[in-house]
Amino acid sequence: MNRSSVYFALICWMFFTCCKSSTSNKNEAMYTSDAFQLFHNRVVQGNFVAEALSPTHLRSSYQSPANQTFSRLLEYKFSLNGKDNELPMGVNHRLVLQPEQGKIETPVVVFGKATGQNITKAPDDFLEPNVEVTFRVDLRPVLQAFEKEGYYTAFNGEKLYETDFKGVFIAGGSEPLTWDFENLPNRQHLQLTDSDKDGIYTVTLTFNAYNPENFTASEWKLERDLSKLPQYSSDQVLLDALYNMSLEEMLLDIRPDSTFMAGEKWDGVWTRDISYSILLSLAAIEPQLCLNSLRRKVKDGRIVQDTGTGGSWPISSDRTTWALAAWEVYKVTGDKEWLREAYSIIKKTAEEDLATVVDHGTGLFRGESSFLDWRKQTYPAWMEPVDIYLSLNLGTNVVHYQTYQILAQMAELLEEPANVYRQTAEHINKGINQLLWVPEKKYYGQFLYGRQNLTLSPRSEALGEALAILFNVANKERKEEVLANSPQTPFGTPSIYPYIPEIPPYHNNSMWPFVQAYWTWAAAQEGHTQVVSQSMAALYRAAALFLTNKENLVAETGDYKGTEINSDRQLWSVAGNLAMVYRVFFGMQYEQNKLVFNPVVPESYAGNKKLQNFPYRNATLTLELEGYGTKLEKIYLDGKSLAKAEIPANLTGHHTLKMVLANDKGVTTAPNLVQNAFSPITPVVTYTNGTLNWSPVKGAASYNVYRNGKAVSKVTTNSFKVAVPAKGTEEYQISTIGSENSESFLSEPVLVTAPTSVQLIESEVAGNSKAHNAAGFTGSGYIQIAKGSPTPISWKVSAPQDGLYSVDFRYANGNGPINTDNKAAIRTLTLDKQRVGAVVFPQRGFEEWSNWGYSNHWQVYLTKGEHTFSLSFEPSDENMNGEINEALLDHLRLIYIKEK
Repeated sequence: MNRSSVYFALICWMFFTCCKSSTSNKNEAMYTSDAFQLFHNRVVQGNFVAEALSPTHLRSSYQSPANQTFSRLLEYKFSLNGKDNELPMGVNHRLVLQPEQGKIETPVVVFGKATGQNITKAPDDFLEPNVEVTFRVDLRPVLQAFEKEGYYTAFNGEKLYETDFKGVFIAGGSEPLTWDFENLPNRQHLQLTDSDKDGIYTVTLTFNAYNPENFTASEWKLERDLSKLPQYSSDQVLLDALYNMSLEEMLLDIRPDSTFMAGEKWDGVWTRDISYSILLSLAAIEPQLCLNSLRRKVKDGRIVQDTGTGGSWPISSDRTTWALAAWEVYKVTGDKEWLREAYSIIKKTAEEDLATVVDHGTGLFRGESSFLDWRKQTYPAWMEPVDIYLSLNLGTNVVHYQTYQILAQMAELLEEPANVYRQTAEHINKGINQLLWVPEKKYYGQFLYGRQNLTLSPRSEALGEALAILFNVANKERKEEVLANSPQTPFGTPSIYPYIPEIPPYHNNSMWPFVQAYWTWAAAQEGHTQVVSQSMAALYRAAALFLTNKENLVAETGDYKGTEINSDRQLWSVAGNLAMVYRVFFGMQYEQNKLVFNPVVPESYAGNKKLQNFPYRNATLTLELEGYGTKLEKIYLDGKSLAKAEIPANLTGHHTLKMVLANDKGVTTAPNLVQNAFSPITPVVTYTNGTLNWSPVKGAASYNVYRNGKAVSKVTTNSFKVAVPAKGTEEYQISTIGSENSESFLSEPVLVTAPTSVQLIESEVAGNSKAHNAAGFTGSGYIQIAKGSPTPISWKVSAPQDGLYSVDFRYANGNGPINTDNKAAIRTLTLDKQRVGAVVFPQRGFEEWSNWGYSNHWQVYLTKGEHTFSLSFEPSDENMNGEINEALLDHLRLIYIKEK
């Protein structure tokens, strides 16, 4: 063979090898697990396949299996006024659905008496479609109690007064039922009626309803013009198609007023939804629409907290997510007018939060988990809105920390004092790392919760963990530990883990694509390519199979059906999909005067990537990326070599930035893949004559006894004797310990007090009121507080000795339901004319003015003798409603805790 023939053969071999390698790579999975596989052009999950036929055309064979696996075993309860008040936790009516000619009429159930407890197992087969079930409940015990006593006493001792009775509803674990008690009054199809007035209430519902909506669309084809938006292309056609689908869904989420709606089912502009979406990706490509949307969430010069638990702010306190988005819009645009406007709004909001939301003992901010704002989905069932206000949550505090970092940077740019903001940020950072870190888990805990004493819940909370990494709350060592140890399940990053038993999927037992996106971004920022690969695949799987960016999905099954609520083209899910290109592959990070690139491409996602028509201030960019890894080997701007991958803010015109990765592995620490798991059931504890008692919890190995927030004993019985203190107060809680040492939430705190440790000072000493004709008060009456009513209102107390005391108020607020609206009442508490802090009176039920509970407490040091407590209305006490800020006050409660 001559030299020419050798060269020709070598060239042919090299060509064949390259072609074979390329073909092989195309056929190899980019990600594979027991649950699903992700390829460059398709997703395979069991028998279901989603395939990209082109960058503008997707097909999916996915069908929700929910209809084929609908259990015959039905568990349900009845509910008065949307409260969980018929039977104890874990005790439900049980019924096996065996229809005749598609219909079932249940036996009459007497309200408060459990039925079907002998049924322990579901039949092996599944329910037929479209079965009509008529439920019947005998409500005469309740009605007779109303007639005789004026109120009905539930199993847990709570009283429902006849004047507050709104109706009887049914709750349960199979669609169309729901265990979401608090939303039952909004679901009129779940209300029972008594047409013949015999005390037997009925309702007929259809189970396993066959509906085309149970199935996803089988095809997506691009219909909108995307030419004015950034164009993405790569060697992975599936990812190109999902990017284009997300751009189209973003356009569909634009409202007529040029703002962004939250999703197909949610046409409003919501503070946290729009803010998290803007930060993920929307500011980069639609800054004006983002600015419009942010301005919609400002009222009276402060950020709006949307409706939430107990009447919105300050029980829900994550409205400063707005600050994260506002700062991102400034960095994208460089708009100094917007900087000044946003700074003023954030500053005023922060001042209100400092007066109303800060916990003085820890320096952390009180309030509900950011985005996890459906209390029974992520909190123990006993926690009322006031308990949630008292809690200290990871994600919410990271948001507040970043808000003060942003305020400091804004202040410096505007030549305003900045040190006070940095000091506040440092204080929050210190509190998070000292009080919320779980050393044995090596990640941050969910929240501190309790009443007189706070205890850390060791559950992981994915959004908070991700934000702690992204905003540098965690140091380098802790970032590595969080990424290596936070639990990941087969279908993605669970919102919380382990899950809460007997609570249906929504925030619990769920994966939210936008949270998955933040987790992926956090992993990419630290160069964890293995975590990025798994996390990105989880996000792409759902979008491809469902042919839309769903709001959430069930963590156990990976299915979109079975969650309490869901929506297509959810805005923050859309933004999360786009962020995979902008934040992860191209590693975009906006700074005050430049756009920086730190690309991260896992090896299985290697190849050529191009992003054209990308806007940055007065420049239009074409971005090219080659290879894989986390380190840049070559960088060119318009063909000229650069030392750093940065675009200065003053660049104008069209330019091309080309980046070549070094094909390194990055950080190859594997994600912490775990199986889906539920914590044990939280015990319900009562106290009688020196003994704590609780019903045995199924599967319990033992129980932990907590005193004053600390574990002090472990028992295998379901009772525990306590010593009644000679003076002062002790607080006890019980948790269930299950298999593998898993632990439930702590039970509702039980106060064990010396006989002389509690004083009740009736409010009628300051006047009396007949507002709302409330019943169930102590003493001879109550007073009304409302905007415009005289303040301050004062109570004189006599401290029997020096020491630490707790002070709170028994109140009623019937201005709204427990789970929504914006009419939480707020007042400022002073002690001997010195400010103590805010007292919050959350909503307890719409028009339920005889529903009494206690406000948040303050612990204060009193010297022996006379003191005066006063409540007044200050500017910082304005709630989100602005007009209605009202409550009824029954009495002040003063509890002696201990010597200081």
